Amino acid sequence: MWSTMKAGIELGTNTAGQPALLDLEELLSTRLLVQGNSGSGKSHLLRRLLEQSAGMVQQAIIDPEGDFVSFSERFGHTVVDAERSPSELQRIALRIRQHRASVVLNLEGLDAEEQMRCAAAFLNGLFDADRSVWYPMLITVDEAQIFAPAVAGEVSDEARRLSLGAMTNLMCRGRKRGLAGIVATQRLAKLAKNVAAEASNFLMGRTFLDIDMARAADLLGMDRRQAEGFRDLDPGQFIALGPALSRKPIPLRIGAVDTAGRSGRPVLMPLPDMPQAEMQDLIFVGGEADLLPMPAPSQSRARGTAELLREIEISGPLDTTPEAELDTRTEAEKQELLDSVYAEIMSDPDTAFRPAPSIYQDFLFHCRIKKLGTYGQDMPSFRKRLALARAGVSSDKGDDAWEQVLAVAESLPEEMQGVFLLLARAAREEAPCPTDEALANAYGSRSPSRGRWLLTYMSEHGHIRSEADFRGSRIVTIAGVNWRTLPGAPKAGPIKKVDPLRRAPMLPLPAARPAE
Repeated sequence: MWSTMKAGIELGTNTAGQPALLDLEELLSTRLLVQGNSGSGKSHLLRRLLEQSAGMVQQAIIDPEGDFVSFSERFGHTVVDAERSPSELQRIALRIRQHRASVVLNLEGLDAEEQMRCAAAFLNGLFDADRSVWYPMLITVDEAQIFAPAVAGEVSDEARRLSLGAMTNLMCRGRKRGLAGIVATQRLAKLAKNVAAEASNFLMGRTFLDIDMARAADLLGMDRRQAEGFRDLDPGQFIALGPALSRKPIPLRIGAVDTAGRSGRPVLMPLPDMPQAEMQDLIFVGGEADLLPMPAPSQSRARGTAELLREIEISGPLDTTPEAELDTRTEAEKQELLDSVYAEIMSDPDTAFRPAPSIYQDFLFHCRIKKLGTYGQDMPSFRKRLALARAGVSSDKGDDAWEQVLAVAESLPEEMQGVFLLLARAAREEAPCPTDEALANAYGSRSPSRGRWLLTYMSEHGHIRSEADFRGSRIVTIAGVNWRTLPGAPKAGPIKKVDPLRRAPMLPLPAARPAE
């Protein structure tokens, strides 16, 4: 029934009382989906699997309720609190892969949309790590329907898109990067199908709704009559199927665990034995005891940075003094602060390769810290200013020629505007033409060939004119204003000298000309 295991961990026992094993190496290649209604033992199952494999493979746990923080004490996992900016979470994730640390991403205290954004930034950081650190890693996502919802809910479309994209990458493309996704959900009907369908191993627990039973039976290859059996499963009992578990659906019971979460099964407690009159006095009669002191920070609920900043931003004045009611900063001072926010964001070398919506979240975070709100910078305004910043161009040039260049830039696709402005800046300053690599970076790519393609596109559409001198160096002229760059080598590095006797170029000719 159970295949020979290379690295088997014991989940529990089957109906014959024999150990029910899971092939950990096979799991790393095939992924796992766990489903069970509340009270079915789903979290207990995840805890058992993680405890048994903790010493064998690196782990990361996406924990929306803080139930797995106890792992840090028993198994040495590092707890990563999510009160951070998206870029900081991505950098932490990259270091986690470099140093092979097992972690718990604690999302407790954040609302659903903030949890989605934080999880997306963290997963993207793990996913985008360099090939040299693609070590095997289990990524466990509890309550996965929060991060990969089947339908749009009350969260913004942008947050849902970011989170769903990160979860899809994990389940669809994570295997080549050493990432093995384990997703657990209370209801299959609420989990995005393209995320659930990528799993090859299944552990299905107690389920009552027809739509969830039908999807579970479909995934396990069971008929309608057999699907009714999901209602009869006991807590802690699951139906297992998959190359890492069993070749046919079999029931198993999950074993005991060494750690415990904060939440558990409710237990009955005796009510207080108190006369009705005394209870009424406690409820309706006030006293000095009602004026409780402010709890110490360690006793109060930990709130996320985003929540605190939002409260500060929307709160009213604390008193009636003019200083509390009015923002005394001038427009120039606010603009200077806004410029410093952009400078801080652009100082991160990874900014060039991140999508604009992700960078926009960092922008809002820094604006809130400086009490700027968004200061008129909605998403379209931010994208325009970001294109200028990526090109190293100030937004206050103020002359007619720059206004014409900016108007031409707006006619280009949004992702190309920064590239065009980079060329315009070099031409205006009579600097050498940027290299293919510099153009690609302004576009958000690491591929120099992307820079060459961008030049071809803009030349064909009449925005620039690109030509090469006899040395093979490139010269770009900006249409309309006739600004012209100095010759620049397409590739980074010094230009080779010309043989003075032959007067022939020692570099290969540009791609636009036939090769010699």
